[in-house]
Amino acid sequence: MPSAPVLTPPLHHVNLKTTRLREMIDWYGTVVGLKPTFQYDGGAWLTNDAANHRLALLCVPGLSDDPDKIAHTGIHHTAFEYASVGELLDTYARLRAEGIVPHGCLDHGMTTSFYYADPDGNSIELQADNFGDWKKSTEFMRTAPEFAADPIGVHVDPDRLVAARDEGASLDDIHQRAYAGEFTPDAPLDLRLP
Repeated sequence: MPSAPVLTPPLHHVNLKTTRLREMIDWYGTVVGLKPTFQYDGGAWLTNDAANHRLALLCVPGLSDDPDKIAHTGIHHTAFEYASVGELLDTYARLRAEGIVPHGCLDHGMTTSFYYADPDGNSIELQADNFGDWKKSTEFMRTAPEFAADPIGVHVDPDRLVAARDEGASLDDIHQRAYAGEFTPDAPLDLRLP
């Protein structure tokens, strides 16, 4: 008997446990425009598109913060994708003006990615595909020797990326220069790993 084909359902939502329900609702609303579809004292379901929810938050008795969260296994980050690096840079500038800054920024080769910590210390990646085309970025990951040599990528300074764009550099030029190491910051990279 032939086996059934493997189905490929898209990821629908992520569920986080929290002791800071209101703070988390506000932060995700500010950062990626998630708004509650429903909320009560025990949780909330938020969305930023037509889905009923993309992020669920549970706030139940007995939860406590993990002071060693970074050293423990579990999800490292959840990512949100922008349509272009330009949108990502615009979002970075908007959030910076509100005092929300990333803990790490990388040009991974296939994406430019800025990592933020939410109020509970979960890492949230805001990213844009550097090729503007998933097929091209996938091919880059599969075949580029520079990606195989360093799949994490190059640490970048987002302020210098914004400045390069404001000086008239194209988004492709910014990516090429970033991946070549031109925009490396002075501060060490913090990927929230032990």
